[in-house]
Amino acid sequence: MQLLFSLVAFVFVACAHPASVERQQTGNVLPGVEVLLRDSLHLLRGKRVGLITNVSGRDRKGTSTIDLIHRARGVKLVALFGPEHGLRGAAEAGVSIANAVDSATGVTIHSLYGQTYTPSPAMLEPLDVLVYDIQDVGARVYTYQWTMVMAAAAAKKAGKPFIVLDRPNPIRADRFEGNVLNPRFASFVGYQPVPLRYGFTPGELLRYLVGRKLIDADVTVVPMDGYRRSMWWEETGIPWINPSPNLRTMDATVLYPGTVMFEGTNVAEGRGTEDPFRFVGASWMTDAATIADELNSKALPGVRFSATTRKLTPTARKFPGETIPMIEVTVTDRDKVNGTEVGAHMLRAIYKRHTREFTWRLPQIDRLAGTDELRKAVEQDGGVERLLAQWRKESAAFEVEARPFLIYR
Repeated sequence: MQLLFSLVAFVFVACAHPASVERQQTGNVLPGVEVLLRDSLHLLRGKRVGLITNVSGRDRKGTSTIDLIHRARGVKLVALFGPEHGLRGAAEAGVSIANAVDSATGVTIHSLYGQTYTPSPAMLEPLDVLVYDIQDVGARVYTYQWTMVMAAAAAKKAGKPFIVLDRPNPIRADRFEGNVLNPRFASFVGYQPVPLRYGFTPGELLRYLVGRKLIDADVTVVPMDGYRRSMWWEETGIPWINPSPNLRTMDATVLYPGTVMFEGTNVAEGRGTEDPFRFVGASWMTDAATIADELNSKALPGVRFSATTRKLTPTARKFPGETIPMIEVTVTDRDKVNGTEVGAHMLRAIYKRHTREFTWRLPQIDRLAGTDELRKAVEQDGGVERLLAQWRKESAAFEVEARPFLIYR
């Protein structure tokens, strides 16, 4: 019998571009949904189930968790809940999602990214248990895991247990990078005080927050089988499905905790190109080659920079339909790259050459960074280097604090 990890909650007290040689799918990791069906279906049998999921919730054969639970003997799927980007994962970032009905099962779909981010008591009343199965990207600046956290707390208030069907951290679960969020800047893109690259699977994140009494929830984690913390996504053997429309490659995903900060500026973060978050640019950045050379001179581990141009799609939020100069970030060694530091150095290199053209989008940048210190550091000579040294200490201390709540070796 696969071991299940449970936590009884306590009182709430706080608030590549594709690589030139593609990595092969080499592993045989069973995601939590397959472990559930193999030996833990008793958790749901005889119960009315609500399921929070999207297109990434699937078994290794590609069958959706919706269908798997709907077909499971003795289980009644009575409600679905969709996060940002919708149940099918196709809506663009920030687009409000409406309630609907799933055509395949006839089950009502409640949107958790529209009029509410949290299941209401009325939504939860018909349920006996609430289940979560979504693939996230291991970065604080994402909304799926905060949907999970808010839903777990709401379920506890309604007297309902919460089950996480665990999934891999695609950029390794043994890496902690960047600052720990300052609660003054908490938002739906950073809801709890964890690092930018937080080194947890979804189940571990929830165990940590409950164990540290940051949220009050009654949580059971159905763990993966065969997973190791040092695994990159391809090493799990689980097929990749874009968790959101603009994260399409693993190299972009490992850079994302840093290059996502450009969303809080008037510089394009690569939306509208073939590989968002690996391309950064603006119409006025005609010195992209000089900036790339300067960044290369820093010899940042695991990456190199080059100047290029891209014609952005007509639907791009910044410079739609324009051909603009851009800096391309190529990941040369994923094991060495620190995406949060890459992003900070890029911000500084562009800002200091374009203080007139460059603008911050407030309060967005501070919410993304979980602090106002990044913005202030970018505006000062030597500020980024000093800040990153502080961030390394923060993430190292957090890694020690996280150890008692880890599930996998």
